[in-house]
Amino acid sequence: MRYRLYYWPGIQGRGEFIRLALEDAGAEYVDVLRPSGNSSFSKNPVLKQPPFAPPYLIAGKRVISQTANILHYLGPRLRLAPRNEAGRFWLHQLQLTIADWLVEVHDTHHPIGSGLYYEEQKAEAKRRSADFLSVRLPKYLDYFERVLRRAAGGYLLGKACSYADLSLFQMVAGLRYAFPVAFGRLERRYARIIGVHDRAAARPRLAAYLASERRIPFNQQGIFRHYPELDRLRNNSKKT
Repeated sequence: MRYRLYYWPGIQGRGEFIRLALEDAGAEYVDVLRPSGNSSFSKNPVLKQPPFAPPYLIAGKRVISQTANILHYLGPRLRLAPRNEAGRFWLHQLQLTIADWLVEVHDTHHPIGSGLYYEEQKAEAKRRSADFLSVRLPKYLDYFERVLRRAAGGYLLGKACSYADLSLFQMVAGLRYAFPVAFGRLERRYARIIGVHDRAAARPRLAAYLASERRIPFNQQGIFRHYPELDRLRNNSKKT
């Protein structure tokens, strides 16, 4: 099947989590808006069950929206999810937790509202980032490190790489871009998470994708943004 992915053409964003799975599996897909650079979605098909926002995936007659939902659909088809239902729901749960984590990353630079420029909420962004880096981020890292310890195979489900492992790779890559100083200090404690990142990056198809022009670079319009003034742990944090 040839998949059609609809997402903003100039950023990695939430669409990148889907691209990583498609690329790793060697799936045939088209990133519909990339060639034209058109981000108006004016040429999208009229849908009976319209998505609230991109990304969404067209697979035959199916239209699937929401990143975690798309990956839940693709996982078994791309051999990036278990065959049994219990395993697939556990994987879906992990992906939904990553989705929550991603929202918190976004809110470090837009804590008041997406309709305001960063410069209009800079003071609030400094407070939100300090709390995220010192309190919230370690909680997410602790959780996934604990899951990996219990899985005891190098990946979240054990020995087999899943789409959630590829998403965990993306979280590490994005945090290294957005918070190179603060995350650089924290990541030393999370060898298992960094191990997932490194093993995913070394997978042949994914490595080829990451080295290609298909991989959109991190930039200041995406979810992961680098503002040096936000890249600081709180001085009074026990995690410093």
